[in-house]
Amino acid sequence: MRHTRVARRVLTAALAVVGILLAASALVVLVLRWADPPTSAFMLEARAAEGPLIHQHWVPIERISPWLALAVVASEDQRFPNHFGFDLEAIAEALHEHAEGEGLRGASTISQQVAKNLFLWPGRNLVRKGIEAWFTVLLETFWSKRRILEVYLNIAQFGPRTFGAGAAAERYFHQSPARLSRRQAARMAVVLPDPDGLSVSHPSSYVLQRERWVLGQMSQLGGRSYLADMLSR
Repeated sequence: MRHTRVARRVLTAALAVVGILLAASALVVLVLRWADPPTSAFMLEARAAEGPLIHQHWVPIERISPWLALAVVASEDQRFPNHFGFDLEAIAEALHEHAEGEGLRGASTISQQVAKNLFLWPGRNLVRKGIEAWFTVLLETFWSKRRILEVYLNIAQFGPRTFGAGAAAERYFHQSPARLSRRQAARMAVVLPDPDGLSVSHPSSYVLQRERWVLGQMSQLGGRSYLADMLSR
């Protein structure tokens, strides 16, 4: 009997802790609907590993070229305006390709990448993926698609120690992010999966090939009109 009471108390305490953590995470996400995050988990990790010098500053989405918004959607998550945070079609395609003997590729949406980059640590273990899914649900619940994309464009890594569209546009093209051209935006989007290995300023043949592919996808999606409604909200 005594062991049963102790077990119940431990379970009650554990559930209370979990409830507090869930409520706190929801509150943080709700606050960041309006407050711009001063940093991200990935930026903090970069500072810890490589030193405090990080190139990043916040730029409102209305001062970022619409070409860049379109380029990252075309490159990373073409169904972003319509899904609820998880691209079930992309997940099914990845699983089918894996079953056919191909490597298991990622199917993370922009919403999932914001959840991971902003709050979590790199890795693919089940615990981290579960927390990522929770934060993705919170983002899709409390934020607009426009806000998710705005935060993504400001915390995504575009090169060594370089995070966000503002710092990347100035560092690689010596201009404001508002003036990025269609081609410059496409090249920036190409390096997102491997910003330490791929270069915006010194593009390899692979980067140039992918740049042409992204430009083609941008056109097939309908150009800047594809995101016009979402960006105007």
